Amino acid sequence: MKEEAILDALQPQMVEWRRFLHRNPELSYHERKTSQFVAGKLRELELAVSTEVGGGYGVVGVLKGGKPGKTVALRADMDALPIQDEKTCEYASGVAGVMHACGHDGHTSTLLGVAAYFSRRQADVEGEIRFIFQPAEEVCPGGARGMIDAGVLDGVDVIYGVHLWTPFAAGTAASAPGPLMAAADEFFIDITGKGGHGGMPHVTVDSVVAGAAVVMQLQSIVSRTVDPLKPAVVTIGTIQGGSAQNVIAESCRITGTVRTFDEETRLLIRKRIEDIARLTAETYGAKANIEYLMGYPPLVNDEEETGRFFRVAPGVFGEGQVSECAKIMPAEDFSYYLERVPGCFMFVGAGNESLQAVYPHHHPRFDFDESAMLAAAKLLVSMTQSYQGWE
Repeated sequence: MKEEAILDALQPQMVEWRRFLHRNPELSYHERKTSQFVAGKLRELELAVSTEVGGGYGVVGVLKGGKPGKTVALRADMDALPIQDEKTCEYASGVAGVMHACGHDGHTSTLLGVAAYFSRRQADVEGEIRFIFQPAEEVCPGGARGMIDAGVLDGVDVIYGVHLWTPFAAGTAASAPGPLMAAADEFFIDITGKGGHGGMPHVTVDSVVAGAAVVMQLQSIVSRTVDPLKPAVVTIGTIQGGSAQNVIAESCRITGTVRTFDEETRLLIRKRIEDIARLTAETYGAKANIEYLMGYPPLVNDEEETGRFFRVAPGVFGEGQVSECAKIMPAEDFSYYLERVPGCFMFVGAGNESLQAVYPHHHPRFDFDESAMLAAAKLLVSMTQSYQGWE
């Protein structure tokens, strides 16, 4: 096929781009040089380029085809994580304490490869293709909302995104209709009591005891409040209080995260956390102040566009290599795009034991099979051409 030959020829370039970005990672909201790199490559392809989109370092490239048709948006994220790279390889991060530990360097390079492909077939493109390079996916409130507010989805008919995913073997792909990735919310509970001597508890209000009771009561939310047919997680990440073994602590802080797949359950859990924390603290004579941060909403794939994925992907990966994905508790701000326009978020397998690409995402030794970038590029090309109705 014509597109396969073009993309195969672009594979070494995608690897080169990815390794450059891996050596030069930038944290969320600080992707200045990364955005300059991306914009420069898009301009070399003679695309119309916008920079500093969304009040940050967002980049958008627009390719108008030689024929009329629909507008497809394709999105990649660009930010790295505050993790020290522990790999031993020539493209290891050169920035202390910062690395691409989630594959965003691969996402960016893949989308640049797709842009290069379509720039070579511009006369055949039926409609418009919009290449969205988004900053700050890793940190709430995320970069997607700013990009949307800046108009990147204006006139867009459909949007697609991929995630290179090492839990799945290279050469495979997966997605699912409806809710696929969880909403991710955070809470911070400050318990205030009355401190004092550890040997005289009767004249104090022990914030640690009150906090421990709050932690235990929060464990009942999923098991006794949430519909058992609706997946949900309430996790206590930290509990901190006190400074000495013989001092009753005046204050105690509890932090945690909540993962859900629908707004009804999401709001129900929030209310229960706030009520339980306040009332339990009062039972012990203490007070609770709750800060609750609503993070990314659930990522919900469009039914029709996910159906397109299951029709198209076997032609890229082969029969038997495409599966329906179980729900995944990590969150993704691609969810904001899917709230506005139909689309599909897809996982492309990138794990390979022989290449030591076996470590989980956000691990200091994370890496992926770079052949997955070519597969992801072919998937995005095939989805776009299928939607616009040309080959």
